[in-house]
Amino acid sequence: MLQAAGIEVHRGSRVVLKDADFSLERGQVVALAGPNGSGKTTLLEACAGILPLTSGSVIWRTDGDEERVVRDSDGRRNEPPPMGLTLQSDGMCGEETVEERLLVSLSVSGRSSDGNTVSQMLSEWGLEHRRADRVSQLSGGQRRRLAVLCGLAPAVLSADSRVVLLDEPSEGLDESGRALLAGWLRALARDGHSVLVATHDEGVVRCADRVLGVRDGNLAESPGSSEGEPSRLPEPSQSIDPSTHGSLIRWAIRMEMRNPVDTTGRATPALVALLLAYALVGEIDLGHAGSDLLAALVLVPAFITVVVSPALVRRLAEEDCGRWWNAVLGPAARPTYSLIGASILLPLPLTYISWFVLADSSDVASSSQVLRWLWLPAVVMIDVAAAAAALHLLVADLRRASAAAASLLLLVLVWPFLQLTDALSVIMTDGMSFGLGMGDPLVSCIIASLISILVWAVAIYLPDA
Repeated sequence: MLQAAGIEVHRGSRVVLKDADFSLERGQVVALAGPNGSGKTTLLEACAGILPLTSGSVIWRTDGDEERVVRDSDGRRNEPPPMGLTLQSDGMCGEETVEERLLVSLSVSGRSSDGNTVSQMLSEWGLEHRRADRVSQLSGGQRRRLAVLCGLAPAVLSADSRVVLLDEPSEGLDESGRALLAGWLRALARDGHSVLVATHDEGVVRCADRVLGVRDGNLAESPGSSEGEPSRLPEPSQSIDPSTHGSLIRWAIRMEMRNPVDTTGRATPALVALLLAYALVGEIDLGHAGSDLLAALVLVPAFITVVVSPALVRRLAEEDCGRWWNAVLGPAARPTYSLIGASILLPLPLTYISWFVLADSSDVASSSQVLRWLWLPAVVMIDVAAAAAALHLLVADLRRASAAAASLLLLVLVWPFLQLTDALSVIMTDGMSFGLGMGDPLVSCIIASLISILVWAVAIYLPDA
């Protein structure tokens, strides 16, 4: 099901894993055992495709024996087959409800779910009475129960063999939770699923068929005890097409509708800038200052709102929620994040609002002429928004020193802003033209778009380089 060949992972100058080789076969529970800081989590996350590899590769095999390189040291990265995953930090956003979290974990793994099955699983794990509560309202033990259940459920409800990756699943569980976990682990092995579990809990280690001792970045294999009586699991559900990107988009929309404060906060400095611009327009003679100033004032509010960090960045950073989605979506995660985080609805209305507020105070332009083409720089501003969102995601992923340097790349986005200002200024004074000379509105918009796309590409692909 899963094979790691010659894996080496560095964290800065420290070698966390070196030349790690192992395989995970069908119907096995394999425990990664070792002291804290030995590399258990690193190995598990490398197998999930989250961490870049200095050398080696991680290969997954499907039920049809198709081999898929999930990640290797040459930069290749593919979306893994549907799996179950529980991270050490839960990987959940506090805004989602208990039921929503479980349903998301099932949908991304290609499993349907009915209300009875969901209720059965939540009840068995002591969460049925909290199904409508937000994750942030749960106790630490309840959050851990939910995270473990969401990691196990994709395999529990699958008739096909699934890989399940669990990082310290017993941490924070009481005795009843640990007994329930042990029974489900043995049941998954009985049903032909494969489980890789990182743990320092001796009870979980005794459930394993094989034990991989991790110490100083090296692996030492020993046989396991395979202790525990398999539990009775819910019946497998109907298979559906995995909905990774659709699930992410729906999840992001739900989180935004549930708590729009952060996005509303992005618009606040833009509206303040608009009010200041309105006051400025009333105090100066735009006829002497020219159309450049008015064009800049019109576009400034939209530009401010696109360079402010989107709410999605904070939500993905919460409890390593973004790392969970990174594993599920594979290499498409960051591009999808940047497009969602761009808040594409903001630049368009703000640009038009700015024009209507400021144009009445000026005789520089004909309103009808400008309104016909005002959408063009506003739409290109969406490219700037996607680039800014990608940069914020990059900064959130980097170490503090590197993040400070990466944040300076936001200054590059002033360049496309100036290009859009030039384009709008020409439209205001000379009207729209489709010439291909430097300074023509269309060319200025194309240059602004290309610069934004280049910044976006650097921010998206730099972490995997």
